[in-house]
Amino acid sequence: MKLFGDLFKKKRIYMDHAATTPLDKDVFSAMENVYKNNYFNPGGLYKEAVLTEKIVSESRRSVAKLLGTTSDHVIFTRGGTESNNMAILGVLVPSPQPSSQREEGAPFPLGRVGDGRIPHVITSEIEHPAVLETLKDLESKKQIELAVISVDEQGIVSVDEIKKALRPETVLVSIMYVNNEIGTIQPIKEITKLVRWYKKNLSPNPSPARRGEQNPYPLVHVDAIQAANYLDINVERLGVDLMSLSGSKIYGPKSSGVLYIRNKDLVSPVFHGGSQEFGLRAGTEDIASIVGFTKALEKTRSISESENTRLLDLQKYFFAELEKGLKGYKVNGFFLPLLEGVPREAGVGVRICNNINISIPNMSSERLVIELDAQGICAASKSACREQDDEESYVIAALRKDRSAHGSIRFTMGRGTTQ
Repeated sequence: MKLFGDLFKKKRIYMDHAATTPLDKDVFSAMENVYKNNYFNPGGLYKEAVLTEKIVSESRRSVAKLLGTTSDHVIFTRGGTESNNMAILGVLVPSPQPSSQREEGAPFPLGRVGDGRIPHVITSEIEHPAVLETLKDLESKKQIELAVISVDEQGIVSVDEIKKALRPETVLVSIMYVNNEIGTIQPIKEITKLVRWYKKNLSPNPSPARRGEQNPYPLVHVDAIQAANYLDINVERLGVDLMSLSGSKIYGPKSSGVLYIRNKDLVSPVFHGGSQEFGLRAGTEDIASIVGFTKALEKTRSISESENTRLLDLQKYFFAELEKGLKGYKVNGFFLPLLEGVPREAGVGVRICNNINISIPNMSSERLVIELDAQGICAASKSACREQDDEESYVIAALRKDRSAHGSIRFTMGRGTTQ
């Protein structure tokens, strides 16, 4: 342990907030109180258990209010990867209940479009591995047909390309709100508007017993994990059907998250066991993580506007300094000069305020990370989930017309970042 003690005596600059954020002191305090005083199983009938269940219920109501919904649409999970997997597998993996046992007028078959046809899914080529790898696994098992939409040189998904990909068998459209590597903000409201229009006007109802009813598919899932600190996450304004959040990106506990579900009848449980979380996520609730996530979300939403303004100014300063001192670099993702005279608002809606991702000619990502680390700067080359891989980032490769990957470095700022 002496090695780590010596290492952190030096001043370190943390610029990897997209990978994870430090635990907020108020969040830690709230969690500590639970560990000391509310360790009871909320499924019990005695007084302490009932009071603990009340804590869970109050937390669920608080999260729901922040998302613009009601508490019966909020599922507590163990993190962003689990939330994404629950959304995808819950919609696409069929319910164990045979169709012959469903009563007339029951919900549409889960993950099915009728007549035993294979469900069709639309996603983008720059999604987080928790989404892409889950969908590719289902595709390899021939459980789904997958349409992967390419992005432009700024990393933006084309709504028109999604429109072209929609078809009667489409069950799910999964597009992330903000890319975790290049910070591009996707046009989620336009995508959900398109899907609503498609369902109303073009999507045929595959069930003979449902003539005259609007087909609930396709559903729209949004990975909003990188957006929660700075962007609008009101599910009604966004128009989403499912939305994933993670505590580790909002200064909350690592193993915490939330999945918003508009219609629970269209989602099957991924975990089986007890009836916790409306029967969709079995297992004794981690009360401390739930309380910690809730406190973290409350705090980050309360300072969202001020932090967005502060970090946009820092982002502008960062790019200005790069222009002064570094020649030949390339910005990965959407770029406005963000120098004096360029309205700050011009960059809103295209790149998240805390992200800078660049490539430097003839420098590998690994070398960039190591040399910065030697100077006391913590940065990343790609998604933390892929940092140990030898390959360059598939997200950066997607931005190149020749599909070639280039060495890149990602700086992501946070509450502790100063000029």
